[in-house]
Amino acid sequence: MSQTYRHIRVEKGADGVAVITLDNADETMNVVGNAFIADMNAAIADLQGDDAVTGVIVTSGKPAFMAGADLKLMVAAYGRMTRPEAYEFSHNATRMHRALETMGKPVACAMNGLALGGGFELALACHYRVLADDPKAVVGLPEVTLGLLPASGGTQRMVRLLGADKALGLLLTGKSLRPADALKAGIVDALAPADQVVAKAREWLASNPEPSQTWDRKGFFMPEMRGMMVPEVAMGASVAAAGVVRDAGYNLPAPIAVLQSVFEGMQLPMDKALSVESKYFARLLTDPVARNIVRTTFISKQAAEKGARRPAGVPKTTYTKVGVVGAGMMGAGIALVAAVAGIEVILIDRDQASASKGKGYSEKVWAKQVAKGALSQDKMDAQLARITPTDDFALLTGCQLVVEAVFEDVEIKAETTRKAEAVIPADAIYASNTSTLPISGLAEASARPDQFIGMHFFSPVDRMGLVELIMGKQTSPETLAKALDFIAQIRKTPIVVNDSRGFYTSRVFQTLVYEGAAMLEEGVEPARIENAAKAAGFPVGPLALLDEVTMDLPIKINEQAIAQNDPNYVARGGVDALKAMIALGRSSRKAGAGFYEYPAEGPKHLWAGLREQFPAAPEQPEQDELKTRFLYTQAIETARCLEQGVLETAQDADLGAVYGWGFPAWTGGTLSYIDTIGLETFVREADRLTQQYGPRFAPSAWLRDRAAKGEAFYPVEAA
Repeated sequence: MSQTYRHIRVEKGADGVAVITLDNADETMNVVGNAFIADMNAAIADLQGDDAVTGVIVTSGKPAFMAGADLKLMVAAYGRMTRPEAYEFSHNATRMHRALETMGKPVACAMNGLALGGGFELALACHYRVLADDPKAVVGLPEVTLGLLPASGGTQRMVRLLGADKALGLLLTGKSLRPADALKAGIVDALAPADQVVAKAREWLASNPEPSQTWDRKGFFMPEMRGMMVPEVAMGASVAAAGVVRDAGYNLPAPIAVLQSVFEGMQLPMDKALSVESKYFARLLTDPVARNIVRTTFISKQAAEKGARRPAGVPKTTYTKVGVVGAGMMGAGIALVAAVAGIEVILIDRDQASASKGKGYSEKVWAKQVAKGALSQDKMDAQLARITPTDDFALLTGCQLVVEAVFEDVEIKAETTRKAEAVIPADAIYASNTSTLPISGLAEASARPDQFIGMHFFSPVDRMGLVELIMGKQTSPETLAKALDFIAQIRKTPIVVNDSRGFYTSRVFQTLVYEGAAMLEEGVEPARIENAAKAAGFPVGPLALLDEVTMDLPIKINEQAIAQNDPNYVARGGVDALKAMIALGRSSRKAGAGFYEYPAEGPKHLWAGLREQFPAAPEQPEQDELKTRFLYTQAIETARCLEQGVLETAQDADLGAVYGWGFPAWTGGTLSYIDTIGLETFVREADRLTQQYGPRFAPSAWLRDRAAKGEAFYPVEAA
């Protein structure tokens, strides 16, 4: 006997086993939604009242078992849903899961593929869990990485299943586990081939198991249920709280909410504990941080990777052979990611030894992966065989794309362009990897400027996911489409910007480091500068960043802009501090010394001479003021980029900020940050900063006009 609902099917067998098959009618993936929950509630009620049904199996009719809730709905909910409504939104699914696990019949979950978020919470509500023994069949609760927490029982079932320490280790990291690791951790009970997970679940049901969870049985007890009365629990809670602040700082409310939900919930009966979880979820869902993180790191990122900026009507290009000219750190990394994607790479440098050294970078990276068991030797050998190091441009014959990654010098790049174009096919595109030089100027050396584009990778290429594509004045839409096809093939995240000095990411990034140097000139203590940046959510402080990128680079960009009367030039503080450090021979880590000392043994530390070179002012500013300056200087410059047409979309701006130079993810990016503050409030605060620190903070007439009209960068309707 079978019963078909919109999103699930129920088949009752003669053996007393009913199989619930999840099969979303509207999506390629099973997701949690009100219609699905209604279907499940109806099916549970029917099965509970059917005496012929002795056991239940939950499985999927799709390749994956189930993902979580539709994250687009989460973004749309912000500003439209009250906290009580958010609580009810969470508890709707919670009640369904609770009905499933307390229906009085044993329930097995047969996960034939991936189960994440709400999908794995459904599995946790079952009494027995079988997972497909397939590396792609990962399971976990990643909600904390999106600024949320598991909202339908995940925190409470995980802690009762594993204990507080192990549960928090997974909940606070959002880590997903492959089958073997999930079995070892104890969050699944058995593994089986994907086509046998249902049969394995039937075996368990045939053993006449208990039709209840351990935490619903009389006598269930965990030491943590006595709360702070147990010294070990008190110590564990204190250490966990300190760990959350250490790892997440004070800007991310989700880890703290997870900790609170677990700590409070494990001292309560299950139903009361589930209400606590929904309460904390409601707080997060109605907080802008979750909205910002989800919108940028999931929705906008996914859209970019699926071709949101790709011009329509251009046939897709699949790359089989590309050239990379310049086998230094950047070129070697580009060759590596192309080879991993199955593309033949011609890696060119000034001589054979230099080119071979570039290929050696891939060999070192992959050898480490082989040693860890993450890559087979055969696969490593196949990838290495795709890279041909050479000094002969003639080998570029047949390349569909050439990526030039030579020294940042206009003449060297021009010579490289001419030599490559003499060999490559007429329909091949040419990309210059540059972080500052205007693409339209570089394209003047090309015989086909319409097929010339900027392709700014970030170092190290094999670990950094963003690529900034820069449209020159003559770059064609077809060239952009082909470039985006290459970025998709090597599995990177693209943003598309228009030409200008520094483009977008380099232009805005330098405002961060200049602001740090300006603070140093003002007498702000160096450690206070670094700590304020990290407290705002940046991965490292601006002085440490300057040591890494070298102080010569921002000075060079600044001087070029002045010499060429760049209309976008804005005077920055901090220039004198950088020039003073360069004069002292302390220009970078690469040079051996900068704002930090780099001893042969032991960690780096701030140079003691900074006290003499930049004496500390008697009164030091509050940390919040320094954090505001760091965030505002970059947000203001991003707004200028949008106004001037360097940027065309808020999505590109925020993706570039978060993934390009590490602008704090809790903000959602530079323009999301302005929206979060509110344009009117932002402009008013920018005026205060302008009066106190200079015109670099001044909002333009365009931005004032937007604020007056209430024109947010992300209109609510678009959510």
